[in-house]
Amino acid sequence: MLIKKPADIRPSEITPPEWYARRREFLKGAAVLGAAALLPPVLRGNLARAADDDLKPTPYKDVTSYNNFYEFGPSKTDPAENAGSLKTSPWSVTVEGHCEKPGQYALEDFLAPHPPEERIYRLRCVEAWSMVVPWLGIPLGQILPRFQPTASAKYVEFTTLLDPAQMPGQRTQLLDWPYVEGLRMDEAMHPLTLLATGLYGKELPNQNGAPLRLVTPWKYGFKSIKSIVKIRFTEQQPRTTWASEGPSEYGFYANVNPAVDHPRWSQKKERRVGDFFRRDTLLFNGYAEQVAGLYAGMDLRKDF
Repeated sequence: MLIKKPADIRPSEITPPEWYARRREFLKGAAVLGAAALLPPVLRGNLARAADDDLKPTPYKDVTSYNNFYEFGPSKTDPAENAGSLKTSPWSVTVEGHCEKPGQYALEDFLAPHPPEERIYRLRCVEAWSMVVPWLGIPLGQILPRFQPTASAKYVEFTTLLDPAQMPGQRTQLLDWPYVEGLRMDEAMHPLTLLATGLYGKELPNQNGAPLRLVTPWKYGFKSIKSIVKIRFTEQQPRTTWASEGPSEYGFYANVNPAVDHPRWSQKKERRVGDFFRRDTLLFNGYAEQVAGLYAGMDLRKDF
């Protein structure tokens, strides 16, 4: 489920998209089922089904043309049609809150000196559709310590660019702009959490959140905030956009859980973009082995 790109390989040398279409995930079968034996029974069935999931990447065309990015409109096709107006260079990220090294950092300085890694992750959206995306990015846990968060930093809050001139969706009252998301500090530091700068070995397209977006693969897609311009270390749980807009429908944690339905539809099944048939939704989107321990003792129906 996790493929890392060695540090000495340049982004230009990453496998071309057409090769991905024939590539399969190797960590399945006995390896996954063996790990499942160490987990509670409630998690084992999901991991067993994950063993049969080959993680064949969704075609590049679909990944870049079927998106949720409300800053460019509410339709799935709006981002690809409207995001050309976004200027992604130069770009800076402001760091503030409970840390010793706040400031405004040019993107290249914010990301330096870490080389990008290549990872294939499932992306599961709350509307019951999913993709498999080959991301290029840097683990967030490698970047945050540079700013020396203090003991008071319990959460990390992220904010999207606010610029209605470039983002036509922000000229509407669809949401309370700018878009804000957040993670608990241990979630932010988890090795699976990625700051993505590209996909399919290419620069991140505007409609997919250029030049910098979050990828938290065990959570619903709305947690993976796009076009990030600010990171703030907070002591209190951030007031995030969708959890504020619809608290009964979109929880702060947003962990993929087939046992917790959206009030208007079931989350037990999903349709992978490009597939005809629906498939079972996997607990934690198939990453239970890696992340279930983060939520030990929590009520996943209450803290959804």
